[in-house]
Amino acid sequence: MNREAFLARVREAATSGLRYRVHADPTVTRAMGYSTIEEDLVARFTAEVAKVGGRPVVVPSMEAARREAAQIFRIYEPRSALCWRHPVLDRFGLTDWLRTERVTQIDSALLAPQARAEQRRDMLAADIGITSCTFALAETGSLVMAHEFGNERVASLVPPVYLAIVSREQILADLFDAFDRLGERLAKRDWPSNVTLITGPSKTGDIESKLVVGVHGPGKWHVLVVDETAGEKPAPA
Repeated sequence: MNREAFLARVREAATSGLRYRVHADPTVTRAMGYSTIEEDLVARFTAEVAKVGGRPVVVPSMEAARREAAQIFRIYEPRSALCWRHPVLDRFGLTDWLRTERVTQIDSALLAPQARAEQRRDMLAADIGITSCTFALAETGSLVMAHEFGNERVASLVPPVYLAIVSREQILADLFDAFDRLGERLAKRDWPSNVTLITGPSKTGDIESKLVVGVHGPGKWHVLVVDETAGEKPAPA
């Protein structure tokens, strides 16, 4: 098939596809699909993370988060970490903490001046990915990730082990809430390069319908939730 014939077929297919446009149904309202969560958002989020194969831990402070992260590091003994740059990670003190753990931090500051081949080498060699998130969803235990410089997708996709550090304030009830917040960013022309949702470790059932974990991304998925209000709550009766 020559080039003109190929392009003609593409145009024909594109025109044909216009007949099947999706139209919004005005009778379907947001309230019909909104997940009303009456329980504590942290409790629901961590419960959902566990259901999808993640390993959630709730801690009351950043200091406790560093202790918990150290326990995770004792298991996997990473030598390098592919990281986001994010205000929550700054509060965690990630750079100084990784230095005390003698783990090389790989992030946009290190990668930006490197040649493409060097970037690829360092990212693929990372033992663990560490990020925060843009939002976390209590409804499904998902992480909403708006990607931009400093918050690259590779940190949550490439290393075999993944650690997300999430602050309580980042947890929303429903996906609708995340769309609202993202809409506020878009209205200010603050556009991420893309947005992804991550729900649990990488898994596939493509091969003989058998669930296999960790094929296309991290197989170990840890979520540290820092709930600094936890110490203020009365103990359960």
